[in-house]
Amino acid sequence: MGLIQILSQGDVVSNLVVVVLLLMSISSWFVILWKSWLLRRASRDVGRSLLAFWQADDLQDGQRKAQAFDRESLVVPLITATHTPGSGTLAHAGDRSQQLTRLLRQQLHAVLHKLQFGQVLLATVGATAPFVGLLGTVWGIYHALLSISNAGQVTIDRISGPVGEALIMTAAGLAVAIPAVLAYNVLGRQIGRIEADLEGFARDLRELLLHPGVDRAALARD
Repeated sequence: MGLIQILSQGDVVSNLVVVVLLLMSISSWFVILWKSWLLRRASRDVGRSLLAFWQADDLQDGQRKAQAFDRESLVVPLITATHTPGSGTLAHAGDRSQQLTRLLRQQLHAVLHKLQFGQVLLATVGATAPFVGLLGTVWGIYHALLSISNAGQVTIDRISGPVGEALIMTAAGLAVAIPAVLAYNVLGRQIGRIEADLEGFARDLRELLLHPGVDRAALARD
């Protein structure tokens, strides 16, 4: 009832604070649920894709086998990035080692950007939601004290009600921020593990193409 009373009795600022907190909560929970599902599937698919790739006979066969498991397109783009661009471009400049390093780095950044999507929102909500709630509390207490002073008679009953309703805004800000902060840390660790696997695969893939005689099984064990 506290938030309903604030919306019905509050002014533009207090109502705006409630709307902002509500939008923060909806957006952060959407990202939390979506990324939890995405990262759980991505973690499983990356492991299967890498295993299938290293069991292939050649690069094309490895790409085909990895693609069967890579539903989020995290591994296959790294394989396709190893195709050297045509001559006559700056991307073709340099030796084979430089070209592979540049192509794999660019594609790896694109893949990691996909994994990191939404983390900025969670960090922003976790850092700002308590202060937004505090703004609503300060504004609500200010108007509550003004209305009490205009009433002429000050009693504990007149103070406790409006001030208590204003303090709900602080609790609402914390309720929005805490899940976002926890999710940011938990999801960040999952992203870090997937990033480590992809970076290791990019390094091994580069070495495999530069030194075709390297034992694939030895690379897969690294």
